[in-house]
Parts: sequence; structure tokens; C-alpha cells
Amino acid sequence: MTPRPKPNALIWLLLSVVVIGLDQLSKAWVLSSLPDVDALTGRCTRIPVIPGFWDWCRTYNTGAAFSFLSDAGGWQIWLFTALAVGISALMAFWLSRTARADWRSALPFALVVGGAIGNVIDRQIHGHVVDFILWYVGDHIWPAFNIADSAIVVGAVGIALFGIMDGKSKQKAG
Repeated sequence: MTPRPKPNALIWLLLSVVVIGLDQLSKAWVLSSLPDVDALTGRCTRIPVIPGFWDWCRTYNTGAAFSFLSDAGGWQIWLFTALAVGISALMAFWLSRTARADWRSALPFALVVGGAIGNVIDRQIHGHVVDFILWYVGDHIWPAFNIADSAIVVGAVGIALFGIMDGKSKQKAG
């Protein structure tokens, strides 16, 4: 009798769906509630949330992280869409090979998938990604971002950290 396979971690894609939902709901709120970018200055209207640290600020990004390739003429939308779909498919495949209880692998993969698809939806519907969270300290301002971007960053950090920790624990065991 062959042993019954352990359930895989594809159920963690439900977290990806939650991330996509929160991301799209927040962007719908931004598009309906926050002022658009000023046509004359090209700047957004900043609405303080925590003065001196955090503002809402509706902006658009046609590129990738830190506006990479934002002035490329439009083809970058398809490149970033293909990359996001490809990476999401790869991570879904990895989830299918991961034990359901292995949250240290499954959680970061699911976060990256949710964030990547959330931004793909924006690119395909709007031709750009809607960003609105603006962090700053004094005169230093981080580039605006959104919930999808946050999920991607937290997921990527989780993949790196848990990968390093798992590698060290395997070295000690071996």
C-alpha cells in the first residue's frame, strides 16, 4: 500500500486572494476618494495620516519598483505583466510541492503571488499601478507604494530570511 501524500500548500493561495481583494478595494477607495495628481505640477495632494511620517497621496506608476522603466513607452506593461504571471505560476507550482503545514515557505509565496497579481490587474485595467501610501521622515520620502507592493516586499523578505534560517538549520543538522 502506498503512503497517502501529505496535503500540499495550494490552500495558501486563499491568502493571495485576500491580498488581491484588499489591494483592489484600497485602490478603488483611492480612485474614488483621494484627489488626482495636479495637472500643472504633476504632484499629488498629500493628506496626512500620521504627520511627519505617513500621508495618503494618489500617484500612478507605469514602471516597476521605484518607477523603473516608467518612461519606456508602454511595452513595459506587458513585460511586467508577463514577469508577474510567470513568477506567480512558479510560486504556485512550488506551493503544490510544499507541505501545507510549512508556513515558512507557503506564507511568503502566497504574499508574493497576491501582490504580483494585484499589480497586474492595475496594469491591465488602468495601464499603470495605483500607489497611495507615502512614508517620509523629515525631507526623506520613500517612493509611494500600495498594499500589493507591501505584500511582495514582505513575501520576498520572508523567502530570503526563512531560506537563510532553513539553510543554517540544515547545516547544523548535517
